[in-house]
Amino acid sequence: MTADTPADTSTPTSARSGPPAPIPVTLLTGFLGAGKTTLLNRLLSDPGLVDTAVLINEFGEIGLDHLLVQHFDDATVLLSSGCLCCTVRGDLVEGLEALLRRMDNGEIPPFRRIVIETTGLADPAPILHVLMMHPYLLLRLRLDGVVTLVDAVNGMETLDAHSESVRQVAISDRIALSKTDLVDSEPRRAALAALRARLAALAPAAPVLDVAKGEATAQALLDAGLYDPASKIADVARWLAEEKVAAAETGIGHDPNRHDDRIRAFTLATDAPVGAVALDLFLELVRGTHGSKLLRLKGIVKLMEDPERPLVLHGVQHVLHPPSQLPAWPDEDRRTRLVMIVRDVEPAVIRRLFDAFMGLPRPDTPDPLVVHDNPLAPATLRR
Repeated sequence: MTADTPADTSTPTSARSGPPAPIPVTLLTGFLGAGKTTLLNRLLSDPGLVDTAVLINEFGEIGLDHLLVQHFDDATVLLSSGCLCCTVRGDLVEGLEALLRRMDNGEIPPFRRIVIETTGLADPAPILHVLMMHPYLLLRLRLDGVVTLVDAVNGMETLDAHSESVRQVAISDRIALSKTDLVDSEPRRAALAALRARLAALAPAAPVLDVAKGEATAQALLDAGLYDPASKIADVARWLAEEKVAAAETGIGHDPNRHDDRIRAFTLATDAPVGAVALDLFLELVRGTHGSKLLRLKGIVKLMEDPERPLVLHGVQHVLHPPSQLPAWPDEDRRTRLVMIVRDVEPAVIRRLFDAFMGLPRPDTPDPLVVHDNPLAPATLRR
């Protein structure tokens, strides 16, 4: 059975056309009180999401949020034994496996998308690790994107007080801004403008959509680009949005009164084809040296060994999703482009590593091969 057709027990497995297409998964996150369940209900009322399965994480012994998810009771799994991002990752795997098993067995209608709503205290990274590392889930699911809800009234205070909120925003593909209808005075309008500027600095590639104005639709929030349900090819321009990241790098500096200056988004790009070995070594060194500080990595690579079929990369901290190779370039831009979001790392440090492994010249910087082969060079440089 595929994800698009009902179960047919009369059709032997050997006669089926092949494995089902991976089902896109959207992670819905945001700090406590931002309005995630309200937004989720609104999204699920969209006719285009009628075949969506939902997993909800409710912190505490008794979960009530699942009672508010409309129309999807048979395909909703409540994870209630703790925070999804840490103590219940096993529950997450079991919940996803149970959904897939029930669909495969014809116990619930086929679904074409999964939405995971996290508790407001969740750091999204470990949840993404599960989706990128579990062998079976890798075959059946594919991350579509991270949607983060931010409270327009209390968002700035939340970002100041809670590092989890900052990470939620920094790794997001889409930002939904809630409660803007409560911004009814000049001081609040000024505060909202400051919040928007801060969100743009934290996540320059993520569009900010106003919930109260009806901008946060299913079409706008979902299908972020990593998974295109129509073509099954990554929409690299939407997914990377590297031009927005590059513009943010050259824009106004960070507010010294905010701790967000610890988080930076930047791009690495080259026209030259990249060797597979050099790419592997670069990624291993970055993950090994700065893995805990690498909040997110997204990219498309022009391989020297196969330049007509680009490689798509996606990683979170130490974990790199198994790379996928596209059958062709999805747009006219055929450069290698990597977007990185890091914490407590200067982009220049990673840029130097990238240039060295890619063989790109850097003025006033020793050539790595010359240094390596020169017996007079310091031993620390020849390692």
